[in-house]
Amino acid sequence: MKAEFTAILEPAPEGEYWAICPEVAGANGQGETVEEAKESLRQAIELILEDRKADILRGLPDDAIQDTVLVG
Repeated sequence: MKAEFTAILEPAPEGEYWAICPEVAGANGQGETVEEAKESLRQAIELILEDRKADILRGLPDDAIQDTVLVG
């Protein structure tokens, strides 16, 4: 799945960077550089979305229709 999300990065007092994603609750990352913080955030978003999908799919009845939708 490909999607585009917002990354908000802030310098941390320790000299690193913190990153959050406003579209995905709980997604955050950190790193010594901006790129490391973005990569950490990307991994967090991926894990959260995979977990949410797996959780929903466990409860679907056999006759449920699974399809895709394009946003944007």
